[in-house]
Amino acid sequence: MAYWLMKSEPGSYCWDDLVRDGTTEWDGVRNPAARLHLRAMKPANEALFYHSGADKAAVGIMRIARAAQPDPKDPNWVSVRVEPVRPLAAPVTLKAMKAEPRLAGLEMLRQSRLSVSPVSEAEWLTIMELAAG
Repeated sequence: MAYWLMKSEPGSYCWDDLVRDGTTEWDGVRNPAARLHLRAMKPANEALFYHSGADKAAVGIMRIARAAQPDPKDPNWVSVRVEPVRPLAAPVTLKAMKAEPRLAGLEMLRQSRLSVSPVSEAEWLTIMELAAG
């Protein structure tokens, strides 16, 4: 199992939108490193849904429902299909992630502008622990 963190501006598309829609195409990613991460995703991998912008918090868990294919808006890029699994018991804020020593190597903290990044199993379990309180 591979784990990921995927960011979205809540004003554009938020966790509640994904829950309402049941599934969505995660498209519009226009960063070469993020494209590589999208291409590495496999069905059944899980990803944190992270609200960027003012919220700055992981709020839910998504499942990759379909591997990467050409982005319908621009075939030079790729998209994946995601579906909601469950909300986190409590949002895990950027501040909480930065304060947790076990997350010091978290890719999102090292490359904050990256919208899609890998999460190790140990980091995933730490974030789940933080969400549980």
